[in-house]
Amino acid sequence: MRIISGICKGRKLKPVPGKSTRPTTDKMKETIFNWIGPYFSGGACLDLYAGSGGVGLEALSRGMNLVIFVDNNKQAIQTIKTNVSMCGLDDKCEIYNNDSERALRAIVKRDLQFDLIFLDPPYKRQKLKMLLEMIEKKSLLKESGCIICEHDPEVILPDTIGELEQVKSASYGMSSLTMYIHEEKRGGAR
Repeated sequence: MRIISGICKGRKLKPVPGKSTRPTTDKMKETIFNWIGPYFSGGACLDLYAGSGGVGLEALSRGMNLVIFVDNNKQAIQTIKTNVSMCGLDDKCEIYNNDSERALRAIVKRDLQFDLIFLDPPYKRQKLKMLLEMIEKKSLLKESGCIICEHDPEVILPDTIGELEQVKSASYGMSSLTMYIHEEKRGGAR
């Protein structure tokens, strides 16, 4: 596992010990950042079910200003902290050991919105549709933002959820990616 591009390009990342998390492969990360644009000039990102923090750190390396990492696994939280420090990006990160739903409710209270949201829940406890509904209902995604879901290829996500519209989807072996944006922004999808 490594950072693919940006200011931390080539930096190796530590995986979460054990088999409780499934890291996003370099191929999947390349696809994600090809879809959403390779580099950013600022912005805020939410990495829910962050695991080792690899996807959020990739976003920071490519120009995001802030990433909020959330995971309910204590080993994952320690791994994220280690990887963030190894990349020297501590001042651009918030790291929370929390359940996804409670974390989203806490974010709503802070009146935050994100340019980019990554959702990668455990495949066996899939609740992407509910999370997408919560994000849409609470307006956590900026009008110009996007949501990337990583999931089991057998999971079929709806074409629309409220104002969110599925604009891209691809499968890579044991994993699939699905991208959502606001419906009215479809013409500007990257």
